[in-house]
Amino acid sequence: MIKYYFIGVIILISAILANIIAAKIGLKTWYDFLNTINNGSSLSTFDYIWLFALYPFTLGLSVKFGLILWDKLF
Repeated sequence: MIKYYFIGVIILISAILANIIAAKIGLKTWYDFLNTINNGSSLSTFDYIWLFALYPFTLGLSVKFGLILWDKLF
């Protein structure tokens, strides 16, 4: 169970960092995406690519990183 908690923390840290970086380079985050639904504004094509392809891929890589780190540390 501790292993899953450890990997969850790695995913959380990765998600926070990915959202900070996305905001710094002008990409929309999931919070922005949900706001566009409410106010009717639009997103760019690259925002959709980021939100539905690159962001999930980044989080998937963080799982792999967490597993590798777990095996190295414990």
